[in-house]
Amino acid sequence: MRRLIGIIWLCCAPVVHAGAQKYEPLAASVRAALHEAVSDSRPQVSSFKSPLEATNWLTEMSGRLARRIPDRNYRIDLLRSIHYEATRAGLDPHLVLGLIQVESAFRKYAVSTVGARGYMQVMPFWLKVLGRPEDNLFDMRTNLRYGCTILRHYLDIEKGDLYRALGRYNGSLGKPEYPNLVRGAWQSNWSYASPPGLAANDR
Repeated sequence: MRRLIGIIWLCCAPVVHAGAQKYEPLAASVRAALHEAVSDSRPQVSSFKSPLEATNWLTEMSGRLARRIPDRNYRIDLLRSIHYEATRAGLDPHLVLGLIQVESAFRKYAVSTVGARGYMQVMPFWLKVLGRPEDNLFDMRTNLRYGCTILRHYLDIEKGDLYRALGRYNGSLGKPEYPNLVRGAWQSNWSYASPPGLAANDR
């Protein structure tokens, strides 16, 4: 049933529910920490525990995303980057996939009515707040870095309350629609369990 739901979503034009993070004054220490998080320019390394785990995960997720992003090389690069940036920020990559589905429907150059940009619909004010006005929010890795860092920031503010953190991310704090949409997309289209025996066989 989950696979059927995923196929239906991939074949139909999804409704995008992009919102907007709202500007809130940040303490200097918080700005500095966020600036450091988005500025880290170390080369991306594998965020998977093993090559076999990477192969299994990428194969499964690539199949689910193929109709939305036909270019296989770009699709794999995007999935690797999502896994890396989500893991780096302490987020579940499948949650981030659900959020991207709801925010932009995996459209790299999506722009909302209020100006949020890219896959994770990041508001441009973050560039000024974090002192990086030259950053391009349509660049894949830049957008994912900002989006994951911002969601992590909101989770920290809300002490791990995902419902409220998602509300802040979308600018709809206190309203159930957006958090429920992200959870629904995550659970219906992007939930994933490692193949049985993977951990034991890949040591």
